[in-house]
Amino acid sequence: MSATDGVHERLAELPLGSETVYRGSFLEVRRDQVRLPDGSQSSREYIVHPGAAVMVPLLDDGRVLIERQYRYPVGQVFVEVPAGKRDPGENFLQTAKRELLEETGYVAAEWAFLTRLHPAIGFADEVLEIYLCRGLEFHGRQLDHGEFLETEPVTIDWMLEAVRSGHLSDVKTQIVALWLDRLRSGLWAWPTFQRD
Repeated sequence: MSATDGVHERLAELPLGSETVYRGSFLEVRRDQVRLPDGSQSSREYIVHPGAAVMVPLLDDGRVLIERQYRYPVGQVFVEVPAGKRDPGENFLQTAKRELLEETGYVAAEWAFLTRLHPAIGFADEVLEIYLCRGLEFHGRQLDHGEFLETEPVTIDWMLEAVRSGHLSDVKTQIVALWLDRLRSGLWAWPTFQRD
């Protein structure tokens, strides 16, 4: 059953009008007027996001390359898998390849689509696509101006324990840890890798 089939269309909210409340260099905040399923009207405020690619760099020894990065909105350093926002005109895989090189210094020989996430459906239209990558070759990092992060190879078991203990709270990285555990155990089939 699809989330957009006829059975669920009765839950749709229809847009009546839209205004941009704020536009920055990265995000836009919008306020829309909508017609609710019962015919009444309401407003919806949400963030327009360009989308992002998430990379899961798999090293030859089975470890995963993670990053530690300070995240200003919550004021702390987070453990994350590498990720980056899409530039205009890029598809998600192009973003993944560019961001992998920029943030980690690696180029991957093989890529596989893993899954798609909507991490903040209550207030943003952000979409993340997650890609596994392997056959890594180091070419040197190319961090953006003002971007500071550290990379470290870790085991899948380390990631799972960090999730269990509450030390890994980034949602995309938690989901990656779940996927990697399921793939490693054979409960889920590995996706097909394509050579770059």
